[in-house]
Amino acid sequence: MKWVTRDYVHVDRTACPWLILKFIDPKAEFIFVPAEKIEEIVKTQGAISFDAPQAKLGHKGGKCSFETIIEEYNLKDPVLHRLAKIVHSADTSDKNSAPEGIGLDAIMTGARFDAKDDFDAVEKAEYVYNALYNYCKLKLLREKHKKELEKMDRKQQRDFLLKKTREKV
Repeated sequence: MKWVTRDYVHVDRTACPWLILKFIDPKAEFIFVPAEKIEEIVKTQGAISFDAPQAKLGHKGGKCSFETIIEEYNLKDPVLHRLAKIVHSADTSDKNSAPEGIGLDAIMTGARFDAKDDFDAVEKAEYVYNALYNYCKLKLLREKHKKELEKMDRKQQRDFLLKKTREKV
């Protein structure tokens, strides 16, 4: 399937392709164009628009596009929902919803100037979102296994958490 969004990607437009490829459409093809060209691409190529004016998968009801896609595709993974708070914080004026959002915004702002084009930016951002996904998973695991972890030394905690990260949360 083809997916289209605005060019000059930033937080939401790097997070959404990661989300789509990992959880919705592993063979997704992305098209980045000026906002005024999106409707034409939707009509001529049958692409799904996201994070763009009038896109069904855009900012809605105070949510960023990443959150809208999670909702639209009924993704239940609690780790994704935790990550969505970070993306929301980085991509909206609601900067206090997740402290990590400030860092994500800074990283994606700087990364944009280190990429040769939007495709390169999305590809490079994959590492960031994989790392944030793992970070969120670890946070959830630490909360879930708090009492068990308190009885372990650091090496035991690391080994325990490493094993748990390979399981479904």
